[in-house]
Amino acid sequence: MLSTRLDKRLAELLGCPRGEARRYIEGGWVRVDGQVVEQPQAQVTTETVEMDPAARDEKTERVTMLLAKPVDAAAHTLSAMVTPESQSPLDLGSIRPLQRHFHGLQLAAALPASDSGLVVVSQDPLIIAHLQQQLARTEQEFLVDIQGERAMWDVARLQTGLKENGRTIPGCKISWQSEQRLRFAGKGLHPRMLREACAGASMQVVGIRRLRIGRVSLGKLAPASWRYLGSDERF
Repeated sequence: MLSTRLDKRLAELLGCPRGEARRYIEGGWVRVDGQVVEQPQAQVTTETVEMDPAARDEKTERVTMLLAKPVDAAAHTLSAMVTPESQSPLDLGSIRPLQRHFHGLQLAAALPASDSGLVVVSQDPLIIAHLQQQLARTEQEFLVDIQGERAMWDVARLQTGLKENGRTIPGCKISWQSEQRLRFAGKGLHPRMLREACAGASMQVVGIRRLRIGRVSLGKLAPASWRYLGSDERF
């Protein structure tokens, strides 16, 4: 028996246009011999083709994921960490994972390899462009672990030590979270700046973790796990 494209077979079965059949397939609603197939061009012959009774005819949107970057993970490895197996069990959103979600991901809002916390990987060029262009104007929140002799720490110098191109960054909120952990929240912050400010205050930085970008937070994501950015979330 000659093979035919899955979208053509489904269109014949449903009596619908090929474009509609493609949307059902790409949406993960179609099974071939019990297995979900998301490629309209997949070839079928005598296999059983079935559609999920809950299927909806909707365009498959580009997705964005929030990843908890582990310490010492290089930037070029992060997109590959986003797999179906590493999705956080805490991700209880309404987005159904599809095979196509794990292709064409690009890293945005990167962190140095030595630091950890919230990074963004996305298929959406609008999200990527926004973070590339607006990150410096967006409030971020970091936890900074320090060590050394507390008597030597010049806490008063921390605020004035937050500088970019020789100019002090205004409006940053600095607070103690524990005896050796500081919280920084403000616009224009980045890990290199935090390290330099702490060094100027005689503090030795042993770890930096980003907790938040704008209104989007890391939450309780475990290292190397991820969740989808919700449709109601904005940076």
